Amino acid sequence: MGGPPNLYSFQDVDKDLAPNLRKYVLEQQNEALARHGVFRVAVSGGSLPKTLAKALLAPSNGSKDDTPEFSKWEVFYADERCVPLDHEDSNHNLVKQDLLDRIPQELGQPKVYPIDEQYLDDPKECADQYEKTLVSIFAARDSVKLPLFDLLLLGCGPDGHTCSLFPDHPLLREQDAWVLSISDSPKPPPKRITLSLPVVLHAAKIGFVATGGGKKDILKKIFETEQGGNLPSGLVNRGAGEKVSWFCDASATEGVNFPRRGSVM
Repeated sequence: MGGPPNLYSFQDVDKDLAPNLRKYVLEQQNEALARHGVFRVAVSGGSLPKTLAKALLAPSNGSKDDTPEFSKWEVFYADERCVPLDHEDSNHNLVKQDLLDRIPQELGQPKVYPIDEQYLDDPKECADQYEKTLVSIFAARDSVKLPLFDLLLLGCGPDGHTCSLFPDHPLLREQDAWVLSISDSPKPPPKRITLSLPVVLHAAKIGFVATGGGKKDILKKIFETEQGGNLPSGLVNRGAGEKVSWFCDASATEGVNFPRRGSVM
């Protein structure tokens, strides 16, 4: 597995965290474009899209390394709620409002893969259809066991859930499917789809964004305890190790006994 995950802690979200998150995302973009000419990223909802927008829509310093090439991005959803795409609970709606609709024309537009609205009443079919979309893109030329995302951008709930993978849920044991359905989410809305844990762990890089004092207890648990290591976010830490980077503010990391970094190198 290599080394431990990277925990970044910043004093201020706007002044410090967002610019470092920008550097991190664009590093992954540039490496992906050098590898295969496209940047495949999956995102979650919550407060993440707003922070991502602060990071990516800030003025560029003019260098090629600091320019988002959105026309070469393919955006997927790490999880999604089975609601219409313009619904306030839709992750796609959040990402569209906070980021996609605000991208300047000259930077181009990503190709975006939302869920198919005709399957909203059947989460299992919705998940199967989204998996077929992934298969058509990631396994079009050859048979692959798992899709390889260049970057996953995730959040962490106060219970340690990430994507729509919740603590002690049977979905955590799923080994084969790429996309899973859940009809009994402990957090509303109950019907959702989510990437499976093996797909999350297989990503080239995984970035968590967790800010605010409401996150400090769960971060302390995840980074310091055996019990926290078995929560979904802790399982990502344990399974992906140094591929994982946490972008947090000082409020979220207060009292967390784990080596932290102050900037992306």
